[in-house]
Amino acid sequence: MDHVKGSSENKKSEFKIKNAISVFSLFTFICFAVIFAFVIFDVLAIQNVLSFDKPIESIIISVVSSFALLVFGVILAFAIPSNYIDDTNKTYQDNSLSTIIIFMFIAALFEEILFRGIIQNLLFISTDVQWIAIVLTTLLFMIFHVQYFKKPTMLVTICIPSLVFGWIYFETNNILVPVFVHFTMNTGMTILFKYKIL
Repeated sequence: MDHVKGSSENKKSEFKIKNAISVFSLFTFICFAVIFAFVIFDVLAIQNVLSFDKPIESIIISVVSSFALLVFGVILAFAIPSNYIDDTNKTYQDNSLSTIIIFMFIAALFEEILFRGIIQNLLFISTDVQWIAIVLTTLLFMIFHVQYFKKPTMLVTICIPSLVFGWIYFETNNILVPVFVHFTMNTGMTILFKYKIL
């Protein structure tokens, strides 16, 4: 009986994450359409969204930032008591590895396209100051994660990475770089929890 109960709970959890994958995929497509419109109507230049001018620098930034944010996440995991961690984050690790990887990629792609590709670019166009655009985007990113307001310590876990993602984007002018770093950080932390390394 416990096996049946556990199986149905697992399916329920997996069903939710699969729904999230579908929703994030739809919104990602809409965000791509918005960026495409920005490029077509000369609001943004393609070089500001998908530049490959500095490939070596982009690779170094990707690797160093991914490693640094994973270390940051590990330190926070040891510093923050488990009852301060949002329950949604705990359920991700119960899914299959392939589902986790797909979900983390789609979530990182959606969030970076929306927050760095659209919002941060528009704020930069409005203010002409990179750090104002990065900080305001980070505040909106934190508001987007409204579930973390119940456990405010979790806001630290998204505030610092969001600032880093914003800086990475302006440094490289390539949205794929913060997508990669965001995906690597989220997937790495989830796998560390899933396999009880943390």
